Amino acid sequence: MRISGYRTLTTVQEWDRPVGDANGVYADGVVPVSIIMVDTDEGITGVGIGPHVELDSVFAAIEGEDPRGVTALYDRMLRQTFKAGHAGAVFGTIGALDTALWDIKAKAAGEPLWRLLGGRDRRVPAYASGLDIGLTDDELVSVYEVYAQHGLRAAKIKGGLDIERDRHRLTLVQEVLTEAGHGRRPGLMLDANEAWSRKQAIRHVCELERTLDLSWIEEPVRRWDAEGLAVVGRGIRASVATGENLTGLEQYRPLLAAGAVDIVQTAAVWGVTHFLRVSVLAHAHDLPVSPIGNIPVALLHAATSVPNHMASELQDLQPPLGVSVDLCVEDGAFLLGDSPGLGLTIDEDVIRGLTRRPGTLTADGPGVRPEQAGRRLLAVADHGRVAQQRRLSPLVVNLRDRTPR
Repeated sequence: MRISGYRTLTTVQEWDRPVGDANGVYADGVVPVSIIMVDTDEGITGVGIGPHVELDSVFAAIEGEDPRGVTALYDRMLRQTFKAGHAGAVFGTIGALDTALWDIKAKAAGEPLWRLLGGRDRRVPAYASGLDIGLTDDELVSVYEVYAQHGLRAAKIKGGLDIERDRHRLTLVQEVLTEAGHGRRPGLMLDANEAWSRKQAIRHVCELERTLDLSWIEEPVRRWDAEGLAVVGRGIRASVATGENLTGLEQYRPLLAAGAVDIVQTAAVWGVTHFLRVSVLAHAHDLPVSPIGNIPVALLHAATSVPNHMASELQDLQPPLGVSVDLCVEDGAFLLGDSPGLGLTIDEDVIRGLTRRPGTLTADGPGVRPEQAGRRLLAVADHGRVAQQRRLSPLVVNLRDRTPR
């Protein structure tokens, strides 16, 4: 079997509401999703979700190779980008191709990837994460009531701009999950998305901890600030979670050496091989791992095979338009199916026929760091708020099918 070519597609995730974080909000809730399809001469096609940056150059490292040699091909792609470096979006391209190769390998073996990787249990514990900073109180409650109906008892909200607003919103979510859990204390997490300085982080979290029990605080300071993350960790009771934006083991090493991280995260977009290697590194330090991303299906498969997986992020309960996933959410967990490979089905005709596209990247979106991040003296009022009259569309929990609108 040989790798013969690739195709790219771009679809959208429709949230039907604003989504974002401390850095900004997609007001229309339409987020682009890039897909890479890797073809073989035996007719098996693998699917990877991630950027298309420098794709021709990176693909040259694997073209004509046997796709089943995935880990060796992963290292070939890293070497291919040696001079300019593999960090950032280029690492996402490598991750997308890597994921597609794992998909091919499992399909060729006739097994779901979780089984091929040595997983025993198809059930992967989940926590809810609504990218919810732009929601009104009523909408926030409605969103987490849906998560709670499917057994989720832990949730991560977006915040970091106003202590009292964060306290209020965390309390609302706590009440929803406590009621659904018949009085059992839920897990609560706050994601600041690198919005604070070191002292801001400690002040903000310590104030919240006067009345709330936080399981972790995510990305309180910049992703590479090993000393700062360690300082924050020593100053608060909650664990420090980080890693979703780190691209390569070399970026994790200083954080682990400094004792700067308690929950080691990886993003779905960086690929399966990266997750497996980070998991081993974390396990050597007796630390748990937690994948993040919207429907991080590839890492869910991989999570079944590592001994230190804690829980995976569940964002939207719907797959992107034109994408079906052999996966459902029940009793607070992802349940992986038996389809060979990742269980992803791509309707290329539907995606190519889409008329709705995400808007142009703007300075007030979550992808652009605000000028005052880490230097704010006062709370940011009404960040991302939307009109009270706007109605929230119901979420869909079955990920096996998605009909475009």
